[in-house]
This record gives sequence, structure tokens and C-alpha cells, in this order.
Amino acid sequence: MTELINRILPTVQKPARYTGGEYNEIRKNPDEVRVRVAFCFPDTYEIGMSNVGMRILYGVMNEMDGVWCERVFAPWGDMEEAMRANGLPLWALESQDPVKDFDMVAFTIGYEMAYSNVLNMMRLAGIPLHARDRHDLKGIVFAGGVCTFNPEPLADFFDFFSLGEGEESTVEIVALYDHAKAEGWSKEQYLKEVSRIPGVYVPSFYEHQYNEDGTLASIVPLDGAPGKITKRIVENLDNAYWPTKMIVPSTEIVHDRANLEVFRGCIRGCRFCQAGFSCRPVRKKSPEVLYRNAVEMLENSGNNEITLSSLSTSDYRGLKELTDQMIPYCSEHRINLSVPSLRADNFSRELMEKLQTVRKSGLTFAPEAGTQRLRDVINKNLTEDEILTTCANAFAGGWNNVKLYFMLGLPTETDEDVLGIADLVYKVIKTWKEHAANKKRAVRIHVATAYFVPKPHTPFQWEKQITPDEYLRRCRLLKGHFYSKCIEYNYHAPDLSRLEAIFARGDRRLAPVLEEATMNGARLDGWDEYFNYSIWFDAINKCGIDPDFYTTRGYGEDEILPWDTIDVGVSKRFLLRERHRAQEGVVTPDCRHGCAGCGANCLLKEVACDA
Repeated sequence: MTELINRILPTVQKPARYTGGEYNEIRKNPDEVRVRVAFCFPDTYEIGMSNVGMRILYGVMNEMDGVWCERVFAPWGDMEEAMRANGLPLWALESQDPVKDFDMVAFTIGYEMAYSNVLNMMRLAGIPLHARDRHDLKGIVFAGGVCTFNPEPLADFFDFFSLGEGEESTVEIVALYDHAKAEGWSKEQYLKEVSRIPGVYVPSFYEHQYNEDGTLASIVPLDGAPGKITKRIVENLDNAYWPTKMIVPSTEIVHDRANLEVFRGCIRGCRFCQAGFSCRPVRKKSPEVLYRNAVEMLENSGNNEITLSSLSTSDYRGLKELTDQMIPYCSEHRINLSVPSLRADNFSRELMEKLQTVRKSGLTFAPEAGTQRLRDVINKNLTEDEILTTCANAFAGGWNNVKLYFMLGLPTETDEDVLGIADLVYKVIKTWKEHAANKKRAVRIHVATAYFVPKPHTPFQWEKQITPDEYLRRCRLLKGHFYSKCIEYNYHAPDLSRLEAIFARGDRRLAPVLEEATMNGARLDGWDEYFNYSIWFDAINKCGIDPDFYTTRGYGEDEILPWDTIDVGVSKRFLLRERHRAQEGVVTPDCRHGCAGCGANCLLKEVACDA
């Protein structure tokens, strides 16, 4: 097989995607390994190698005695064609052994439009798509990642799902498999035992029944399965595994730098944000541990850039202490320090000046809505004055480039809210004229709007998505009010976001759509070069699915939702309360101003919870 791979490599783009052999990759003697795990990322090498979660779990599994975890990525189109033409099955990078020969096949899934890649990779590997058609203990297929908070569209294809953070649960899952393999368990016996691990959801243990109108009538646990599966979290991040000896890619990747996670969760409660609710509660690392991790990563990898990452990095209370330590080190070693995910309401002049000593880059903020009324509806907790004051500080400090992100189609949005975006952008330009320290270079305001997708486990999970035609009308309305040459406005075609909404809010009846579309060539849907909406449209029609049922219909508050089996720690009662507050335009203060009773603290063993 290796000889065939080497013969194909010169004929494809970026052959380094498929060779392995990178600095710091982990190789083991197969004769000393009891359990082999193919860890699959359903996108290209450039995307997967930029994923922090994959780096963490790759290291966690390879630290286990007798376990060898290897990486697998989706091939680009030219390699896939060559593989099919030569009968070459999908392989793992470290050993170049076929994925079908591994004991366990694990996927991490963070984006709904990667679903076609999941099925396509299974087909390329020669693995039966349906869990019911895989009868042996060998070849167990499971998944984790954000998308497993509504795993139902994928339920037919996976043996089980691991919900939440995987540093601890993955060890338990693989260790149980090691024991099962040694004792010769059947697949059924293993699934029954693995379902007892907290955070593991086995979809075949639940029966979904439907009403005549297509809504869910009931979700029935079988054979004593629990009614709810609660996600796993890591309580003490200081003691958690962190990949300081990171693999150095052999080719350019999307985020070609070291990433340092400063904390998990979010205090903010933006009502549209799935990550903000599903990743609760907030847990942070100490500045001392972070600085030590940073130095070890940089020295082990040779990277010349490091990013402090989280859902809202400027909310990290130890940020000043951490940057006070890191900036001298980065300056001495000519390393760029970047701090994305900044909030316009706490972006300080002091932090800006510190970062400027390393390298000055563009600033990015996400007001999300153009009027204060709508920002209150979505609980953005951000005022126009805070946005403009932040821009004034940035312009006075020498910045001339600002990116502003908004959404169109938010609940209760009107044309006045849409035009409020243009009004806010012109106020930013006026602020530059009044405060810019460097007027030799013209200001550039990059504006981007996204098509709002209501996501599970948020207060907006019941809301309707506006139609694609209405979204495009609002895009044109906004574009028609941008007259300045210093404004660059981008918006995407709505087809992708409509599909995202279908699968984000979907149920098990979507499995045939996924299978049909994949069989007809759907793959790499996150890439403009490959996304083909007509394939999905044809599959939806052939399978008799009404897409409006999952998008523009909206869901009733008393309706059983496909993801009701999954507990992310935030109570449904709290989400409903937040939805009603949104309808009234009432804001909920962030967690630092008092606990709102969302329920996520119940996941912490030593914290009382009154949710």
C-alpha cells in the first residue's frame, strides 16, 4: 500500500497532506500496541491540523499504555479520484495502514456541513455506513465534538457519541475497549457497558416516535437506558493534559501557529450562541500554567506566532498578568502574540499598546446587530458608545483596519435594524476621522454579515429561520446603503446556511438525505470549490423531506425536540426564560454580575446549584 501511495503522490496537489512523518508525530511499535485508534477529522489536513481539540485528544490517547492513536483527514478531490481509480482505501498518516484495519474509528465533528465528509471518509475506508451493519467489536465507530449536542441526523451511522469535553471520557472509553477486546466481548456487550460511562450516548438504545404532523411524539429509552445523557466537563484545567509537544505540519495549515487556551466557557449569554451555552460553566487556567505551556509549545515547535484563544479572550481575568509575562518573552524571541475574540466593551488601551509592541494587525469585533434594540434582544450587552470608544482608542493607537461582523435574520429584526448596521459603520468612519493617529493610510472597514441559524441548546432554538429570499433582500438593502469606498462588504450565498440549519435542528429522518447526497458526490461542502447545492436539493426531494419543517417553521415551546435527550448543563427552563426576555427586549447581565441560574454550575462537584 505504501508503494502505491508514493506512486500517486506526485500527481496530486500538496502531497504533504498525506505522507505523515512530521516533527513530533507519535509512532509506536504495532507489536506492542493492544488498541489502535484511527482519529478522523472530516475535513482537509490544513483544517484538521489547526484544530486544538484534535491535538489534545491525539496526545491524551497516545499517553495511554498499549494504545496508538493515528490521524486521518479527508482527501482533496484530486487525491480521492486517484484513490478510487487505484482501489486505494483511506489510510492513517503515521503508519499508512488502512483505516478499516483499526480497532476503533473516532471522529471529531464541529460543523454540520462536515457530515458529508464523515460518510465519504467511511466509504473511502471501506467501512459499512450503518451501525446496524457493523456486527463485530473491531471497527467500533464513535464521535465527539460540538455537533454531537444534536447527534440525531447521524444516529444511524455511529455506534455511540461522546458528549462534551473528552480528556477524561476518551480515556475511559478506550480503556473499556482494551478490556473488552482482551476478554472477547461482543459488540452488544461493549455498547451496553460503554453506555454506563457518563457522557456516552448510544442512539440505538433510544426509539424516536413521530406524530402525524411530523413532530416528535416521544423519545423512548430502551432496556433501561437513561432518559438524559449529560455532557462531560474537565473541572481543573490546570491539571488537564495540554499538547505542549505539538506536531509541526509539513505543509502550510490554516492556523499555522501555537494556540494557548486560556479558559473554557463564556460568561456572556448571547442568546444566539450555541458555544456560549453548551460550553458552560466557565473554568480558567492560571497565568503561571499558561505561561509555562506557552514557552514549552514555542520551544518544542519553533513557531513564531502564538494565539491566546477562548470564546472571549478579553474576559480572562488573568490576561494582564499573562501578557505581562509573555510579551517580553515574545519580543526577545521575535514571536508574534495575538489575542483574538476581543470584546468591544473591555478592549483596553493598555492591552492594545502591549500588543502593538509585538506586531500591529487588524482588529476584529462582532457587534452582531446594528441597533441597540436588537443587541438587547440577542443579549449582546454591548452599547454603541462602547463600540465607538473602542474604535477611537484603536485609531488613536495607529490602527486603520477594523473588521465588523453582523448577522441578518435575527429574531424580531426589521429593516430599521438592517440599516442600523450601515449607520453604525459610518459612525466608525467618522470616529476614525476624528481620532486617527495615522491618516497617511486610509481607513478600511471590512463588514461581513452571516445568515442567522437557530441552534440547539440556545434560547433561540425554537425560532424560525428567515427564507433565503428574504435574507438576500436584506443583504441588498444593506449593500445599497454603503456608499464609501473604504467599506468592503461581504455576504455569503444562503444555501449553505439553510442546509446548516436543517442539520443543526434535524432528526433521524435526515439520515437518508445524508446518504443519498454523499452517494451522489456531496463532499467538502465547506469549500466553495466543491459545495453543490443541487446535489442536496435533489437528495432532499428524493427522500421526501420538507426543508421548511426544520427552518422556517420554527418549533413550539411544548414540542419535543430531537436533542432533548442531550443535557449540556443549561436547563430548558432557563432557555425558555431567556427566550421570553428576548421577546421583551430585556437583557440578562453576564455571570460576573450575579448567577442567572442557568444550571451549568450543577456540573461542578463542589458548587451549589439552585437551577
